[in-house]
Amino acid sequence: MRAGDAVTTSTLASVRTHAVARGFFASADLQHALDTFGFVQADPIRAPARAQDLTLRHRVAGYCAGDLESRFEALAVEEDFFINYGFMTPAVHALLHPRARKTWPRVRQARADAILAFIRERGVAHPREVEQEFQHGRVTNYWGGSSNATTHLLELMHFRGLLRVVRRDAGIRVYGVREPAAEIADLDPDAKLDALVDVIVQMYAPLPGASLSALVRRLRWGAPQWSARVPKALARAKHRLARASVEGTDWYWPAGETPGGYEADDRVRLLAPFDPVVWDRRRFELLWGWAYRFEAYTPVAKRKLGYYALPLLWREDVVGWANAAVKDGSLTLELGYVAGRAPKPRAFARELEAEVERMRDFLRIRIRPYVGGGSSDPPQHRRV
Repeated sequence: MRAGDAVTTSTLASVRTHAVARGFFASADLQHALDTFGFVQADPIRAPARAQDLTLRHRVAGYCAGDLESRFEALAVEEDFFINYGFMTPAVHALLHPRARKTWPRVRQARADAILAFIRERGVAHPREVEQEFQHGRVTNYWGGSSNATTHLLELMHFRGLLRVVRRDAGIRVYGVREPAAEIADLDPDAKLDALVDVIVQMYAPLPGASLSALVRRLRWGAPQWSARVPKALARAKHRLARASVEGTDWYWPAGETPGGYEADDRVRLLAPFDPVVWDRRRFELLWGWAYRFEAYTPVAKRKLGYYALPLLWREDVVGWANAAVKDGSLTLELGYVAGRAPKPRAFARELEAEVERMRDFLRIRIRPYVGGGSSDPPQHRRV
């Protein structure tokens, strides 16, 4: 199959199987998983763990909640904004820079220069230390609220590539001075954009055409200096990627891959809301026929699935969802099913129990959890 050629032999079932099969891979260690992904989206909500940890646990043997943060300094990894905020390899990070650097007002530039000199002298600095040194007051943030002016400036300096996140202390970014990367400085902007598009496709393929377009356009946020070049990058991607028209929808994935030939295993997986397999809600509805929504910021009375519902994947089907919580050292699960009840095969019950045990190990919970729900009624909150 040539890149860009339409394929008529694919079916929605083969695309769905392809999405699941390529979405999970075995990694010997955390660094290999990060290198394979290229980018992992971050989210601060813990329900029962952060999204980046919930994503990585399915790809790294023995991974436990918090491992990425605790091992951060020993890893080849960066924090920054790509198409969302998250963790990425240095190679992907370098593709995003140098970002456009419009001249700052004189006062802001002077403050940034002073902060840069302060951090360079110290090696690393916590925002609290920088604030104690400079005390810049308050500013209006992006959402119209009030933010610490020093913290806000540190974030701007980080986005511009002047600073990097060295580690986190209790979730707070600790900064160091970034030295400019030179290994891909000779690539032209179009080559960088094409490489960034390939990272997107590698993570989220197979992608319906509308989703591919929407994701590529998000590069205007991560690489604003090349916003005007993004439409042509999208056109080049559609030309070189493999494509199939299935039930009226054009699907795209990396050239050289062929849907089909995979057999789904019996494993049950509780996925993060931002896991690449379920991240694209448009694709989700096309593949699984129901609407999954992230409702953490939805008013309680309007929630249908729950505060932080984890899609429940069995074999190649997302058969339901679960809301998980840890309280008093025990894990509780509220389970809901699209069909109103759990799948009948004994294999499902066995594999669900195995997944709960894996979640327990991931969260370092020593007390055996209880799994509730599964009827046509709303699942009840129960614990040991």
